[in-house]
Amino acid sequence: MVATTIHGCNFYNMDCIEGVRSHFADESVDLIITDPPYGIEGDALHRHYNRNELHVVDGYVEIPLADYPSFSRKWIREAERILRPGGQMYVISGYSNLIHILNALHETDLQEINHIIWKYNFGVYTSRKYVSSHYHILYYAKPGGRRTFNLECRYGLQERDDQGGSLNYRDREDVWIIDREYKPGRSKNKNELPDELLTKMMQYSSNEGELVCDLFLGGFSTARVALGLNRNATGFEVSSEIFSHGVNLLRTVEPGYLCDSLRRPTVGRPRNQGKRWTESEIQQLLQRFEGIMQEGNTKKKAIEELTEEFGRGRFSIQRILREHGNS
Repeated sequence: MVATTIHGCNFYNMDCIEGVRSHFADESVDLIITDPPYGIEGDALHRHYNRNELHVVDGYVEIPLADYPSFSRKWIREAERILRPGGQMYVISGYSNLIHILNALHETDLQEINHIIWKYNFGVYTSRKYVSSHYHILYYAKPGGRRTFNLECRYGLQERDDQGGSLNYRDREDVWIIDREYKPGRSKNKNELPDELLTKMMQYSSNEGELVCDLFLGGFSTARVALGLNRNATGFEVSSEIFSHGVNLLRTVEPGYLCDSLRRPTVGRPRNQGKRWTESEIQQLLQRFEGIMQEGNTKKKAIEELTEEFGRGRFSIQRILREHGNS
């Protein structure tokens, strides 16, 4: 059977170029997140990188380097076709064949939004060149419609770190430091994307109920996270072995299971922001700070509680504490 339906979502065991043409109407997808094949003998990378692939699922299908430019143009044209106006796409790529993906994107009408660098842990050790420890994330959108970008989905604009810096600004910088996930002793795909990475892209660029597509499902991580965030999911995997493994895992997923674990941002202007501090309020603040610290909490935890209690911004509370010797 080519198609498998899980939680009302369709997944296809077939080549994505043929599959998209056969099964997807124009402008029918809200968001694409995909990690295409390497084009660098990815089925043999363990020999170069000294990887133990005992638990890696067999069946990885590589694209010959000579075919990579044409292959990239074909699947990217189909991605452009199925994205709705305002729909978005994240393409994760190493540097070896990045030029072919960029060239293919530039042949479309898709608009570049950001070129993101994903910095991960444990790059491949080298002795005669710099260690490679990042991937490229090409973030594009289809013109003609409103692009979803949930500005305060993870951090409110008023939220600050202990040094007064904007948490929202830092989270939206175009260099993301996110560790890979290691799953010792567990079956896995050759190069699975971490949940934290996928969650971040989906939070900013989609809403519940929207359709997230992965043209190269691999370990089904994109589909699993999409279902976990109450999105609809779909996608393609050409390898029968990898597809079977992925759909079996996906059947165990409970839709929405990730929602309760998401950080809840503080959105909107604090109710007392901009008001002058009275001497009485300052004394109350200092007393509450001392009490919270005596309970064994960290300063960070104390400031979080005080922002809620006093309806003030983090920076304002930190300033009062510094001025009264609680730096």
